[in-house]
Amino acid sequence: MFGNSNKIKLDPTLIERCKKIASLAGFASHEEFIAHCVEKELSNFEGAQSDADITEKLRGLGYIS
Repeated sequence: MFGNSNKIKLDPTLIERCKKIASLAGFASHEEFIAHCVEKELSNFEGAQSDADITEKLRGLGYIS
């Protein structure tokens, strides 16, 4: 699932938090948990019809002002 060509650098503290939550939530690995979180967030934007729709959704979620 995670090949060597797909590397994302994350803060070590964030990785440790992910490991803890992944274990408590029953995920097989912290990588699986992170993939789940990213997929969940992406699904919020996949129905957008335009860049303006995406911008508005991000604004509504508080990611941009």
